[in-house]
Amino acid sequence: MAAKRQVTVIPGDGVGPEVVRAAQQILEAAGAQIEWEECAAGESVFLKGLSSGVPQETIDSIARTRCVLKGPLGTPVGYGEKSANVTLRKLFETFGNIRPVRELPGIVTPYTGRGVDFVVVRENVEDLYAGIEHAQTAGVMQCLKLISRKGCEKIARLAFEFARAEGRKSVACATKSNIMKMTEGLLKRTFEAIAPEYPEIEAWHIIIDNAAHQMVKQPEQFDVVVTTNMNGDIISDLASGLVGGLGFAPSANLGNGVAIFEAVHGSAPKYAGKNVINPTALVLSAVMMLRYLGDFTAAAAVENAVLVTLAEGRAMTQDVVRLLAEKPDDLEPCSTTAFTEAVIANLGKVSETVKVRDHKPIRMPEISTEPEFVKGVSSRDIGADIFVQANTDPVTLGDSLTALAEGSPLKLKMISNRGTRVYPPTGTSTDCIDQWRCRFILRDAAGTLQDADLLALLARIGDKYRWMHLEKLPLLDEQPGFTMAQGED
Repeated sequence: MAAKRQVTVIPGDGVGPEVVRAAQQILEAAGAQIEWEECAAGESVFLKGLSSGVPQETIDSIARTRCVLKGPLGTPVGYGEKSANVTLRKLFETFGNIRPVRELPGIVTPYTGRGVDFVVVRENVEDLYAGIEHAQTAGVMQCLKLISRKGCEKIARLAFEFARAEGRKSVACATKSNIMKMTEGLLKRTFEAIAPEYPEIEAWHIIIDNAAHQMVKQPEQFDVVVTTNMNGDIISDLASGLVGGLGFAPSANLGNGVAIFEAVHGSAPKYAGKNVINPTALVLSAVMMLRYLGDFTAAAAVENAVLVTLAEGRAMTQDVVRLLAEKPDDLEPCSTTAFTEAVIANLGKVSETVKVRDHKPIRMPEISTEPEFVKGVSSRDIGADIFVQANTDPVTLGDSLTALAEGSPLKLKMISNRGTRVYPPTGTSTDCIDQWRCRFILRDAAGTLQDADLLALLARIGDKYRWMHLEKLPLLDEQPGFTMAQGED
């Protein structure tokens, strides 16, 4: 008998312990050789006063086992601590979130019979989820959208490697690069640079809002979709709705040497302890875990047993029953326990309605860990955007800053408010707020900005206005490394 593989298990909050227990029982019955190391994270940890939601003993366990099966964790919404889910993903650099979406037997939806079967590959640690937020003024909040070339390369390569592992034929890159040309555009450019290394896979790009539209209109056209963090979070939830909901949405968070497997759904506290929740999403997440661990036999056995159970239509949890247009009078939803027992009873059977896809091990991207990922690019700063707080009109502010810059190597080029140029005046009516982006550039276009000159200007501005944010304006290989405001020439 093979040696047991240690896995950290985090039961989680709300319904988490129930769905995790169901998955553990099914894996044990399937003969999976796993030794569980139970740890805590999430709401129960927050309540003990630990603001990260992840205690050191949990971190130590994951560092040892390198593999986690996790129930959903509760997170305060709109206030309080950061998400423990995101903390775990970022601490262990699980940069890729894999979310399969597949039509399942016995699950009735408007898309039944259309063969929906695709995977969303979501970048998992960058973007707005870097969580870098500041109050610029009392009424203006800022969140930094960080996209790196290294992060884009890792997630693009993972998407292609996952497609190879599952024998899929195409990868679509979904971005908002028509608007965010530098951040979202970086993923598009990186994806297109890497695609020729995978000639057997069709590579194409789609604007993210059109991707959402097309997923509802014609989901069959997608095979693998790779996208940035927030976009992936949103469209993967949309995609799960095509096949019955979050109760059928598994996921894997993959990094170099560490993997965390979890259902996409939340902790659903109103159903906690009632033995009514559908464990399918977590069970299928455990199937993904078995494949990651190399136990393809047990993984296929469990997946087939779930498919057979759903196709039989005898053990249906409350969410499945709600999907039925016509319900027999004597139909009662089954419990979480009864569904689990039905899956265990069907181990050894093979689904006749849905074929379990053949899988190969995923080859994780091997990317340099050096902080400086992009080399050989020249950089020259030609100015700076200085963000100031002022309760005034744009002309008064612009004339004042122009005067403050007299005698400096820098001059005021323009002021924007909420991304729109308002100074020099355009003759339009922009509704302004008290946060202004003031763009100063060198009077000598061939020069290089000196910190001493910038600091001197900041001191002048600071004597009259509160400044709270500064961004230098670089030329990268003599090309602008910054965007223009709406209406800026």
